[in-house]
Amino acid sequence: PTPMRRDGDRLRFVGAATRRIARGMDLDEIVMGLCRATVPTFADAILVYLREPLPVGDERPTGPLVLRLRRTDRIPAERDTEGGFAPVPQPEPTELETVGAELCEVRPGSALAEVLRGVRPVFTDTPAAHAALPELLGEERDFPLPDGRRAILAPLRGRRRVIGAALFLRGPERIAFEADDLLVAAQLATHSALGIDKAVLYGREAYIADELQRTMLPENLPRCTGVRLASRYLPAAETARVGGDWYDAIPLPGSRVALVVGDVMGHSMTSAAIMGQLRTTAQTLAGLDLPPQEVLHHLDEQAQRLGTDRMATCLYAVYDPVTHRITVANAGHPPPVLLHLGGHAEVLRVPAGAPIGVGGVDFEAVELDAPAGATLLLYTDGLVESRLRDVWTGIEQLRERLAATAQLTGPDHPPPLEALCDEVLDMLGPGDRDDDIALLAARFDGIAPSDVAYWFLEPEDAAPGKARRLARRALARWGMEDLTDSVELLVSEVVTNAVRYASKPVTLRLLRTDVLRCEVGDDVPQLPRLRQARATDEGGRGLYLVNRLARRWGATRLSTGKVVWFELNRG
Repeated sequence: PTPMRRDGDRLRFVGAATRRIARGMDLDEIVMGLCRATVPTFADAILVYLREPLPVGDERPTGPLVLRLRRTDRIPAERDTEGGFAPVPQPEPTELETVGAELCEVRPGSALAEVLRGVRPVFTDTPAAHAALPELLGEERDFPLPDGRRAILAPLRGRRRVIGAALFLRGPERIAFEADDLLVAAQLATHSALGIDKAVLYGREAYIADELQRTMLPENLPRCTGVRLASRYLPAAETARVGGDWYDAIPLPGSRVALVVGDVMGHSMTSAAIMGQLRTTAQTLAGLDLPPQEVLHHLDEQAQRLGTDRMATCLYAVYDPVTHRITVANAGHPPPVLLHLGGHAEVLRVPAGAPIGVGGVDFEAVELDAPAGATLLLYTDGLVESRLRDVWTGIEQLRERLAATAQLTGPDHPPPLEALCDEVLDMLGPGDRDDDIALLAARFDGIAPSDVAYWFLEPEDAAPGKARRLARRALARWGMEDLTDSVELLVSEVVTNAVRYASKPVTLRLLRTDVLRCEVGDDVPQLPRLRQARATDEGGRGLYLVNRLARRWGATRLSTGKVVWFELNRG
């Protein structure tokens, strides 16, 4: 072909090759794209060496420069002719099948170091490159070095420094490289190096963001009275960045539990960091026992303080196992789905609300029945929305999937909670992983009225004695007389502390579940503090006894005062 024709071929080849390299999303894909674009159109074989370890961004590498052979490629049985060069005859297996050394340490001042410092590709018939080849390929090789202009050594230089080298080889049956081929090699090396730089930086950022997000999610869900919990979290597909999805289950006073699921808009480390702040804020607000709509209101204020563009959706629900009711408030989040014991699944009608961060809006809460045996499913939009379906189509598919799964276990037996979560995730198709997915499932067992005893006690000196008698009768009715002595002692101590400062009636509640739980509430917000009483003190030993005898105990501040509780193992 004429020189102009060959120049046109080179331009078309470079365009096709760089597009192929650019399609790579990670390090391996970019290196493979370079190899597949090069062989056999430009070279019969290629060896790609990368720095070990690869520096990230502006990170300054430490230690000696070590190159590791990342990938080799040679003419396959069926060649890819993408690009402008005409195909060349398939050579017989020769020394090109043998690759160089896997590791190569570049010594300062060596010929290889000088070639890499020069940045531009060079023919290996130059003195410096000819001396550098044995250092790169290894002294123990069992094949001769390529002669003449049958090899090009191209440094791979990223934004800041050399990150590797590519060696292009042609066999003896093929025409040697020409001077213009150095420009082609330079383009291939430049695009590959910049792509590798970006892939390494992206990989580090995605890893850090993913770890950040996972550490901000609950490692284990709490064990709550009257409800069983299960959860799943799936990051987006590898081609997407990490998002800000989260879920949480927070025990509340009165054996209640707050169920939270949210999604910070966007996909970045910033989204993950904001998610962590909002989750922490939600936990703090839940500890104050605020109504769900008030929790969302304060989350909205917090999001506005973080920035005008920091928006998120969130659904906050509080389940009470004693009343078998659930209170739900929503901030622009997909509605929950309730699977009843008989197999009927329904999308709960809750006010949509505006996303958190919009500002100046009121949130509304609704109270709904939560029958025993029912399962509530909270999720983020990644489960029901994708490029292939809109959110409401996905919600309907989720409802149908839950109903179909429940039919497999019969009307009187709800499906196992963990298996139900797995079944829900199985509805995802190949194109349904555009976004993160957070899933929280709650099975409502509830607490039967016969397992609850509740009284009001006037704040007077006789209250501790009355509390002991009431507790003793309840234990006798439940057949738990073996706990009578311990319960009377601890109830007496906690009620005594409550009536000492209370100005309104004190509440006493006993709950019989897998443990015996006692709750004492009063209108004083100050929380009790465990301290070591001195030998001469007349009081101060009540909480010490609770701490020694109870399985667990705690105190929670409420908007109307506080609740002190303790649990004892059933005999």
